[in-house]
Amino acid sequence: MDLDRPDQLLQPHARWMYAALDLAQQAFLEGEVPVGAVIVHEERIIGAAYNQREQLKDPTAHAEMVAITQAAEALGSWRLLDCTLYCTLEPCPMCAGAIVQARIPTVVYGTTDLKAGACHSLYQITSDPRLNHRATVLAGVLQEECRGILQEFFAQQRALGKK
Repeated sequence: MDLDRPDQLLQPHARWMYAALDLAQQAFLEGEVPVGAVIVHEERIIGAAYNQREQLKDPTAHAEMVAITQAAEALGSWRLLDCTLYCTLEPCPMCAGAIVQARIPTVVYGTTDLKAGACHSLYQITSDPRLNHRATVLAGVLQEECRGILQEFFAQQRALGKK
């Protein structure tokens, strides 16, 4: 972790969001959509991943999905109780569904996803009272940094003539 970062490190969630941003940066460098996610349990990271859809040729290889699998393995349970998921981008419907299925109680994300967000923007899967689990969701942690890396990536992709 870069200790020269701003005083936001004193905020309880910024520390973990910076870890997710570091993973998003790794995704960027590898040509993946720069989204990073970490899952924290008892003040330690038990799942950490970035988008790997292109590398793995797997449409489910979102940062959150890979981190959830790692966390379940670390705890030896599919129930990720007492965990917090930190993600640089608002989870999509698939990832929000996995959050509900894994019983993750808290989700913290950086920037909204107006086209596919499933916590607040487009859908509210993580808070839908019809489902058997709901998560508390906090949005906007390091929002500018999280939005900025995505904007930079897609500007670069457009300049290269990619989709």
